[in-house]
Amino acid sequence: MGTLLAFDFGLKRIGVAVGNTVLRQAQPLVVIAEATNDGKFAAITRLMAEWQPQQCVVGLPLHPDGAEHEMSVRCRRFANQLHGRFGVEVTLVDERYSSAVLNAQRGELIDDRAAAIILQQYFDDAHS
Repeated sequence: MGTLLAFDFGLKRIGVAVGNTVLRQAQPLVVIAEATNDGKFAAITRLMAEWQPQQCVVGLPLHPDGAEHEMSVRCRRFANQLHGRFGVEVTLVDERYSSAVLNAQRGELIDDRAAAIILQQYFDDAHS
């Protein structure tokens, strides 16, 4: 039993959601929009200290046919950095349709909600 943090990784923003293995319900948490990689990881470090997750989930973007592309490689690198910096287990989850189910207004930040969908998908897939 424990807390999980999920990340919807993007070059400009990283959406973060939180959930736990008891309720198995994901909640949007925050959108990290720091300009530098160091700034992004400083914000992640604060979240890791606050929530102390037992595991992290990172959305893995894929082409509709399941093939990987440039952002897939970047997300895998981000997942490896989370594991290396914080010593936490990281699971990659197919995020092909996470943003598609969100109805966003132009300019609206939905990255945290996308992260919540990724985490909810993890909970649903892992315990179905």
